[in-house]
Amino acid sequence: RDELRGQLDAVRAEANAQRERAHDLALRIESMRSTRDSLEQGLGRVRAQLEMLEQRRERAKQELGRGIAPLEEYKEQLEVQLARRSEVEAELNAVRKALGEIDDQVRGLEIHRQETEQQAQQGRTALDQARMARQEVLVRRQTVEEQFGESGFELATVISELPGEADEARWQEQVDQMAARIQRLGAINLAAIDEYAEQSERMHYLDAQHADLSEALTTLENAIHKIDRETRSRFKETFDKVDAGVKQMFPKLFGGGHAYLELTGQDLLDTGVEIMARPPGKRNSSIHLLSGGEKALTAVALVFAIFELNPAPFCMLDEVDAPLDDANVGRFGELLVEMSDRVQFIFVTHNKVTMEAAQQLMGVTMHEPGVSRLVSVDVDDAARMAVG
Repeated sequence: RDELRGQLDAVRAEANAQRERAHDLALRIESMRSTRDSLEQGLGRVRAQLEMLEQRRERAKQELGRGIAPLEEYKEQLEVQLARRSEVEAELNAVRKALGEIDDQVRGLEIHRQETEQQAQQGRTALDQARMARQEVLVRRQTVEEQFGESGFELATVISELPGEADEARWQEQVDQMAARIQRLGAINLAAIDEYAEQSERMHYLDAQHADLSEALTTLENAIHKIDRETRSRFKETFDKVDAGVKQMFPKLFGGGHAYLELTGQDLLDTGVEIMARPPGKRNSSIHLLSGGEKALTAVALVFAIFELNPAPFCMLDEVDAPLDDANVGRFGELLVEMSDRVQFIFVTHNKVTMEAAQQLMGVTMHEPGVSRLVSVDVDDAARMAVG
């Protein structure tokens, strides 16, 4: 406490000294400013005299021009005025120089005054901080004394019993660590035992559920693997049968040539299928490179090959022969006749060659505008009637 009071007195003395120095500098600056103002006034008077001499010189010149006064007298006056002018200019330059020096001194004193004021301000700031520190120490001392009073201990007794290696910072760190540990423990929960038992029971239930789900997941994965194996096997078997059917149907429809199916990938579960066809007189190519009629016949070969895997009692075709020429239509009709022993075909067509392969014809006519009529013809009965 005595040390803080000594520091406070020293700071106050330094602040007072700085304040007195600042006051002296302000007085000197004010004196220099007064000197500068008087010099500026003298400079103004000299300038006024110079202007008056210039005016008199001009009037002398004018009078000389008019011949009012003798020339020699004016010349002497002129020389006197010129000499006076030189003296005035010399005085003016000296005054300017002195004024410049005074301005430099004033600027230096002003800078020194600002520095002194800044030092004084720093001294005042340090003094305020020392006062605040002293007040804080007093408040802390009072608080500690009150705490000691509440705890029932005597301050003198505690100070006398303190060990020699006592360290306030280390003890405060230990107190903070202990407070942090207590804070992490949180509030005391008297129902923690019951909650633990409840959560343990729930954990056993969830473990059992997890075991059941893991077992079900394993079963599903095994089933998926089994389905994948069976899918690959069935897909390969179906692919081979359709490929064999295409190889058989294609030459019948084209009158020769060769066609086959080709897989585009390695995995049978996500692979694609591409049709490779070689009509008579052409090289192997994809179906996308064939003409419209060739694409139609190739598609018919593929459809009929798939149809042969699980044939239905009926098969309906809608103008399949539209893009075909007569030769291809004839082979198409022969294939329909060959397959009609196992399947009944119903096809829509406008081609007369295809109609020749049919056993029963049904047509739509319109004798009157807007009135349609259905006509049915049995080809075998019509042929017998024609022969008879």
